[in-house]
Amino acid sequence: MTQKSEAQKGNITPEMEYVAQKENIDVNKLAKLIDIGKVVIPKNINGHSKSCGIGEGLKTKVNANIGSSSKIDDLDLEIDKARLAQEYGADALMDLSTGSDLKLFRKKIMEAVDLCIGTVPIYEAGVVTLGKNKEIIDIDPDDIFKAIENQAKEGVDFMTLHCGITKDLVGKLKAANRMMGIVSRGGTFMASWINHNDMENPLYENYDYLLELSYEYDITLSLGDGLRPGCLDDASDIPQIQELVNLGGLVKRAQDANVQVMVEGPGHMPLNQIKANMEIQKTICHGAPFYVLGPLVTDLAPGYDHITGAIGGAIAATAGASFLCYVTPAEHLSLPSLEDVKEGVVASKIAAEAADVAKGLPQAWERERAMARARKEFDWEAQFDLALDKSKPRKYRDKCELDDDEMCAMCGEYCAVKIAKGDF
Repeated sequence: MTQKSEAQKGNITPEMEYVAQKENIDVNKLAKLIDIGKVVIPKNINGHSKSCGIGEGLKTKVNANIGSSSKIDDLDLEIDKARLAQEYGADALMDLSTGSDLKLFRKKIMEAVDLCIGTVPIYEAGVVTLGKNKEIIDIDPDDIFKAIENQAKEGVDFMTLHCGITKDLVGKLKAANRMMGIVSRGGTFMASWINHNDMENPLYENYDYLLELSYEYDITLSLGDGLRPGCLDDASDIPQIQELVNLGGLVKRAQDANVQVMVEGPGHMPLNQIKANMEIQKTICHGAPFYVLGPLVTDLAPGYDHITGAIGGAIAATAGASFLCYVTPAEHLSLPSLEDVKEGVVASKIAAEAADVAKGLPQAWERERAMARARKEFDWEAQFDLALDKSKPRKYRDKCELDDDEMCAMCGEYCAVKIAKGDF
């Protein structure tokens, strides 16, 4: 059973009821969108997360990436990051750990939060392979599927799987003369394996088996963009678009099998290409929800990539993306700190809110109007409560040490709102 198979039968699940109430949408309309593949509710049958709807007509959702590395392997720190991401409004969490004891990390993180949980199983297969004193290019395909099944049994809700990188596409990639080549870690694992072994991508070749596993546990497939552009110069190139075409065919097969599916997208991309890319994805991928990393709209802002990502994310979501993967200030530089996680989540929440306003979502406009009323009335507590980051504006206000609630230190007695109060 999956949310999609139940929707196809006309059955309303508790998860659909919860999402419909939270999103203020008619539950039967929601079920129809799930049936035709335009909305997903990633909710493993063994999972404990709160239901989260992603797709057409719903609020733009935000994902936060956390996880250990082989260099920094601190479980307590990652748990703190998970909790902080939830506190600041993340809707989903991806555990991208590549350090030790991955199962324990997932278990503790899933116990710490009730967010929708995602993973990239090929990372675990890579860790297993290195543990056997082998190279990544020697990954046993059985280890990939073992990781998928084991994580499904543990309750993981959605999984990034790089199914669209085919042997044919890897051959063409060599001739593409890309500036940055492949920047996706999972995409590199898969493409390098194909190149070294001169064999077809096992996730592509055994896609029907993957669909069986996904149906059994109601895993939402997040079809990975292994050839996403890693710099502006590579954006919208032939390898990126050809992989997207491959993913479009895989989306259709998943939808026909009543498996929930979404598609991942770029990446680094100039502002003027984002809208067209969203429209191409929606057409090629049969309306499946689009999950984007950024896009980052300039390559010149290391340390500020949460801002470059939020700019691109706002445009992407306005043009049709449904799910934004946060980007932190540490992107391209280091494993993010707690403060980086907070900054990344808030930046993406700003992008999501801006897009939801542009799309005319009633709930977004209600929040915006409430903030305007609070500002007009000098209701500082209401402003802090409505703010996407509730602590930062309070700190700025407290720093002023004013004894008059109807002014701020910027304008003081010349406050336009105070002067005109009651007149206009």
